[in-house]
Amino acid sequence: MIWRRALVAVALLASAALAPAAGVLDFSAAERALIASHGPWPLPPAHDAGNPVAGQPAAIAVGKRLFFERRLSADGSMSCASCHVPALAFADGRKRSKGREILDRNAPSLLNAGHQRWLGWDGAADSLWSQAIRVMLDRREFANSAGGLHALVQGDAALACDLRQAFGDTSQGTKSPEDPESPDRTLVQLAQAIGAYVASLQSPRTPFDAFRDALDAGDAAAAARYPLAAQRGLRIFIGKGRCQLCHSGAMFTNGEFADIGVPFFVRPGVVDPGRHGGIAALKGSRYNLLGPWATLLDPAEATKTRHVAAEPRHFGEFKVPGLRHVAATAPYMHDGSLATLEDVVRHYDRIDLERLHADGERILVPLQLTPAERADLLAFLRSLGGPVAAPPPLSAGRPDPCRRANAAAGISRPSRPESPLLSRRPAP
Repeated sequence: MIWRRALVAVALLASAALAPAAGVLDFSAAERALIASHGPWPLPPAHDAGNPVAGQPAAIAVGKRLFFERRLSADGSMSCASCHVPALAFADGRKRSKGREILDRNAPSLLNAGHQRWLGWDGAADSLWSQAIRVMLDRREFANSAGGLHALVQGDAALACDLRQAFGDTSQGTKSPEDPESPDRTLVQLAQAIGAYVASLQSPRTPFDAFRDALDAGDAAAAARYPLAAQRGLRIFIGKGRCQLCHSGAMFTNGEFADIGVPFFVRPGVVDPGRHGGIAALKGSRYNLLGPWATLLDPAEATKTRHVAAEPRHFGEFKVPGLRHVAATAPYMHDGSLATLEDVVRHYDRIDLERLHADGERILVPLQLTPAERADLLAFLRSLGGPVAAPPPLSAGRPDPCRRANAAAGISRPSRPESPLLSRRPAP
């Protein structure tokens, strides 16, 4: 009898070891592999392609100050932070962003932007710094010019000192400050400093990351801390919902473009061409990675730009956004037409296939989720981020040589607010 009881005890222990923990769903090996593919997080530091000062602390510090600098706009009314508010996950909470006029698109979050291959909803930029140039020159946004920005730097000893700290003294050698290319050089340097800063913006770890790592390590106790509703939603995300086909990898995006049935009419008679127009703008820009202002660490950095080509199917396609901190970046879609995450899930649940144009295999089908399944999917999406911390004060990090030079010369910079919108969500 004793030996029989011992065998039963051993069997029970073995069964318990093989069974899922009480607080963890019984994910299959295939499901676990898909879950593991969404990490690890964080990724290695991002590099802004074609940017000679990417990753350099002095350039990042200068870029941070420039990000909040309203004088980069021609009338001094807006900065990068006007549409990319730190407290709103570097988005702005508006349906469509407000520049000098209401723009055509919603401002995407800049968190993790340095890991993206293409920038903007249409991918019209192949680097963070070229995207910054587009904003500074666009008549609907900063409406500035290379000449205007060059004059700003020439008239501000502190800013000129900042750029020297980040880039060295570019007035030496064959080029002089009076050289016709100097305004363009100033424009590029300002943009590359901003690009260096934006590339440093990476979202923190999330409850999902802790669960993913625990599941991968076989730590059932740690995995069980992840809510069951989020686990069920994750199973839908990688299974029935097929969301991971486009929202893949650690960033929860394949980095490409798709038509998901969102209308691309900006207003009656005006359409947004999406990726089709973005490729044309990219190819026509002298600030792309094939142009004279890009400093490539490796010629392969420009391969994507060299070979991308517009096709009819690109019309009306927009970038597949990453989903980290997605709950903090409402409203959604390129035009801000979906106000809440609930609206997004409802869109895919009832998607109108007649609105789609796509080559090859059809990916999107109506999900037809139950109310409980929709709630679980939302619980998972909300687990992909938490509160976003505001950055430290701008005063921290100005290079000492610039402070000393300004004090010695009796020069002070105009006092400017960091941003008109640091903590509150604006009206749509």
